[in-house]
Amino acid sequence: MFMTWGNPFFWLSIPVFLFAMWAQFKVMRTFRKYSQVPAGSGITGAEAAMRILQHVGLANVVKVEPVQGKLSDHYDPRNKVLRLSPEVYSSASVAALGVAAHEVGHAIQDKERYGPLVLRNTIVPVAGLGSSLGIILFIVGSALGGTGGWLMDLGILLFVGVVAFTVITLPTEFDASARALNQLQGLGMVTPRELGGSQAVLNAAALTYVAAAAQAIVQLLQLILMRNMHREE
Repeated sequence: MFMTWGNPFFWLSIPVFLFAMWAQFKVMRTFRKYSQVPAGSGITGAEAAMRILQHVGLANVVKVEPVQGKLSDHYDPRNKVLRLSPEVYSSASVAALGVAAHEVGHAIQDKERYGPLVLRNTIVPVAGLGSSLGIILFIVGSALGGTGGWLMDLGILLFVGVVAFTVITLPTEFDASARALNQLQGLGMVTPRELGGSQAVLNAAALTYVAAAAQAIVQLLQLILMRNMHREE
C-alpha cells in the first residue's frame, strides 16, 4: 500500500511479504503432516482440552464447542468458550492436541489475568478501528493536500493501535504454547516423541504472528515516511 520505487520501505516490504506467505504455507503444511500422526493416548482435541480445563479448575467455567472453518480455533474470553475447528475437535492427532492445548493456554491466561493478554484484549477496539479506518483517513488526508495533514496524523495514530496489537500478541501466543506443551506432557497425553510434533505445529503457527507484526510495523513506517514527505511539499 502506498508503495513507490523510491520508497525505501518498498524494498523492505518485499521480504516481509514473502516471509508472511511462507509462514502461512509452513503452518498449513506442518499441521497437515502431524494431523496424520495419531497420539498414543487416543484422545481427541476436545477431550484433551476438557482434561486440561479439569486439571486447572476451569471445567465448570469454560465450555468447549466445535466451530466451523479451517484452523478457526480460538478462545473467547468474553463468553468463556473455547471453540475448536473440526480437524481439531474430533481428531486424536498430535497436531490436534497441540492446537487444543494452546487454546486452553489462553483460558489459563485469562484466569490468571496474564498481563499481555489483558492488554491485548483492552486494545482490541482501538486495533479494529485502526485497521478499518486508519488507512482511509490517511488516504483522504493525503488527497486534501495541505489542509489534510491532521487527518493523516489521525490515521497514523489509529494505525499505531494495529501495530501495538500485533506486537503484544507475540508474548501472548508464545506463552500459551509453552503452557500447552507443559500440560500435554505433565498430564501424559503425549509421549516425549509425540510432543515434538505438537511443538512443531505450534512453532509454525507462531511464525504467522511474527509475520503479521512485521507487516504492520513496515506499513506504519511507510505511513510515517509519506507523512514527512507531505510536510515537505
